[in-house]
Amino acid sequence: ARENMSKTERTSSIEKPFDILRLSLDEIVFVKLRGARELRGRLHAYDQHLNMVLGDVEEILTITETEDETDERVVKIEQRKMELLYVRGDVVILVSVQGRRKRNAA
Repeated sequence: ARENMSKTERTSSIEKPFDILRLSLDEIVFVKLRGARELRGRLHAYDQHLNMVLGDVEEILTITETEDETDERVVKIEQRKMELLYVRGDVVILVSVQGRRKRNAA
């Protein structure tokens, strides 16, 4: 079973790009999207188009505005949490594994 594999064994089983997603099912992933959006959540499902279903999601939106009077750039960060989210693959720029789920010792 996967939980009995060492990190080296899991890494060596990555031969194709989607293997990292397959090995990251039910793990926390970071997803960078077009439009200055970032997501962090548990990967429940994905397909060959990089469509994904994430659970326990935190969305971070970075908004950069320029003030008219001072020409100063102002960066605003908005955050929200969602229980479940479908992400369309054509907006995905990057997917990174954030952390392994802690497993109970048997």
